[in-house]
Amino acid sequence: MPKLTIDGREVEVAAGLTVLQACESIGIEIPRFCYHERLSIAGNCRMCLVTMAGSPKPVASCAMPAADNMVIQTNTPEVHKMRRSVMEFLLINHPLDCPICDQGGECDLQDQAMAYGFDRGRFIENKRAVKDKYLGPLIKTIMTRCIHCTRCIRFATEIAGVPELGATGRGEGTEIGTYIEKALTSELSGNLIDVCPVGALTSKPYAFCARPWELRKTETIDVMDAVGSNIRVDARGNEVLRVLPRLNEEINEEWISDKTRFACDGLRRQRLDQPYIRVDGKLKPATWPEALSAIAGRLKGVPGARIGAIAGDLADCESMLLVKELMTRLGSSNLDCRQDGAALPAEPRAAYLFNTTIAGIEAADACLLIGTNPRIEAPLINARLRKRFRNGEFAVGLIGQAADLTYPFEHLGEDPRLIEEIASGRHPFAATLKAAQRPMLVLGMAALTRADGSAILDAARRIAETTGMIRPGDGWNGFNVLHTAAARTGGLDLGFVPGEGGLDTAGMLAAAETGALDVVYLLGADELDTSRLERAFVIYQGHHGDAGAHAADVILPGAAYTEKDATYVNTEGRVQQAQLACHPPGEARADWKIVRVLADKLGHPLGLDTLADVRARLAAANPLFASLDCIEPAAWAPFGTAGGIDAAPLGAAVENFYLTNPICRASVTMAECVDVLGDRQGRKTGTHG
Repeated sequence: MPKLTIDGREVEVAAGLTVLQACESIGIEIPRFCYHERLSIAGNCRMCLVTMAGSPKPVASCAMPAADNMVIQTNTPEVHKMRRSVMEFLLINHPLDCPICDQGGECDLQDQAMAYGFDRGRFIENKRAVKDKYLGPLIKTIMTRCIHCTRCIRFATEIAGVPELGATGRGEGTEIGTYIEKALTSELSGNLIDVCPVGALTSKPYAFCARPWELRKTETIDVMDAVGSNIRVDARGNEVLRVLPRLNEEINEEWISDKTRFACDGLRRQRLDQPYIRVDGKLKPATWPEALSAIAGRLKGVPGARIGAIAGDLADCESMLLVKELMTRLGSSNLDCRQDGAALPAEPRAAYLFNTTIAGIEAADACLLIGTNPRIEAPLINARLRKRFRNGEFAVGLIGQAADLTYPFEHLGEDPRLIEEIASGRHPFAATLKAAQRPMLVLGMAALTRADGSAILDAARRIAETTGMIRPGDGWNGFNVLHTAAARTGGLDLGFVPGEGGLDTAGMLAAAETGALDVVYLLGADELDTSRLERAFVIYQGHHGDAGAHAADVILPGAAYTEKDATYVNTEGRVQQAQLACHPPGEARADWKIVRVLADKLGHPLGLDTLADVRARLAAANPLFASLDCIEPAAWAPFGTAGGIDAAPLGAAVENFYLTNPICRASVTMAECVDVLGDRQGRKTGTHG
C-alpha cells in the first residue's frame, strides 16, 4: 500500500488508487468534469490539476496513480490559478444560457464556476456554435454547451454496451454525436442525462417543466420490473414530473432503465379516479357506497368455491395480504399472483429467488441463461452481467432466442430439451459449468410460463445440483429465477397461490369461461385474456383504465406506486418500502384501505385500522417482511416436477420492452419510443421522420 503526502498529511491508500481518489479518501475535494467513478479514465478536462514535487508541470490527479513518497499539493495559489485558467478556457465557447437551461440548479459547471470562475469574460471572438444532434425521443441535445468530457461516450460504450456515440473532428472542431444520425438503442440511455456535467444532454420529455428547487423529492422504489431499483420521485403539487436514480450498490448502483425514468407521464393519463358500476352493459360513475353495495349484493350467497382472486404485476404486499385474508374468510382458495401462469411453487423459497443476488453476479465466472433476455426483462441485471464480462474470464451460454445482450455468449439453441442434456452432463456446456469456481444460471419466464414449465424448473434445479452451483458451505447459490413482475416475489412469499383444491390463474379463467366461477377479483391484473371473463362478475381494483377495467362490472380506483406507502420484494428477495410522493387522483384510495373497507361491508372485518397494523400482520404472515433491505439466504430443497420437455422453441417473456404494464401503456413517451425504436425485439411500428 503506497504512502504519500497530501497537503502536508501522510496518507496510506490501497494499491491501484489514483491521486484524486487518495485525496478524496481523506476528505479533500478535487474538482472534475470528465472523471466518473464508474467509467474509465479519460483525463480530458484538466480541472483536477494538482502539483507534485519533482514534476516540472502540474499533473491530472484523476489519471496519476498514487505511489510511494509522492508529495501532492492541492490547495496552493498556483493550483487555484491553474483551475481558474482551465475554467476560463471551458467557458470560452460555452453559451451564457443558464436561465433557459434545464440543467440549471443541478449543473456541475455552474457549481465549479462559483469556486473557480473568472469574474469577467475576456474572450472577444465569436463563440463556437454546434448543430444539435438527434439521439431519439428521450435525450434532448444542445451541443454548443458540450465541453467534450466524453462521459457520454464512455457510458454508452462501457456500461450500456452500445458504442453508438463518439467524437469527430479535432481541437475546437470536435463534436460528440452518433456518426450516422440515429436514435440511441440502449435501454439505459437516460443515464446519459445524469452523467453529463453540463446541459448538453437533458431529458426531452422534461424539457422546460420545472426547476429543481420547485420539486418535492421522495425516495422510493421502482416497479417497472422486478429489480426494485432505488429511485427518487420529483413531484410538483400532485403531479410526478420526473424520476431519477438513487445510489444503491447492491441493486442498481446509480443507474435506472429508460422505462423507469420516462414512463412517469403515464401516471397522469387514463387514470381511474372514481368508482364505476356496469349498468346495461356500460360502465357508469358511482359513489363508494354504491360500488361496495353492488359487490356485497352480488357476493351474497355465493359459495367460496365460486369466487377467485388474481393479483397483478404491480400489486403491493399489503393489498395482496388483505385480499388473501378476505378470500380465506369468504371460503375461497382460488387465488394466484402468477397471472402469466409461471410454474413456480410458493416453497421452497430458493425455487423462485435470484439466489446469487444482483451484486453477487460480479463473483460468478460462468453463466447459463435459459429462456430469458435480461437486456429487456431487467436492464440493470444485464448491465451487471456486462460488468462481469468486462472483468474477464466469464463464459456465458444461452438457451432461447438469440439477441444482442451487449456481451458475447455462446448460443446453444432454442430447443428446451438442451436443458435436460446439460442436466444429465451430455452437453459440452455442462463441462464449462463444472469447471467454473462459481457457476450460475438464470431461468426466465419464457421457460417457466410454458405448459412444461415445471419440468424445465426441475431440469434447471438438477443443473444447479450437478454442476456445483449449490454450495452451502461457502454461501454460494447459483440458481436464479429472473422475474418480470414487481409483485411476484412478494406474492409467493405471502403464499398468494391456490390453496388445497383451489384454482390457479389458468383454472380460474377456464372456470369463468364455463360459468363455474361466479366472481373474479382482479387486483390490478391486466395481463390476462379478459374476454374469458365475460360470464363472471368481475371486480377490478386498480389505477388505470386498462384491460382489467374494461372487463369489470365494478371498478374500485386504487393508487399507483408513487401514491402510496407500500412494500415490494424484488427478484432477489429483498424487502423494500415505497413511499408516498403524491396523493391519488380524485376519489382513488390506497389499495389496502379499499380491501379493508370492502371486508367490513361484506361482514368479514379484518381488524386492521392503520398501515402499521397491516405491516405487523405482514411480519406475522412471514417474518421476512420484518427485515427491510437485506437478503435472507433461502434453504435449498427439491422442487419442480420430473417430466418430458416439449421440443417447441423457447419464446420471449416480454413482447415489448416499453409497454409491459398499464402505466407504460398510458405513457406518451413510451409510445414514442415504440414508434421510433420498436419493441426492442427487433420489430418497429413506425419510423422517425
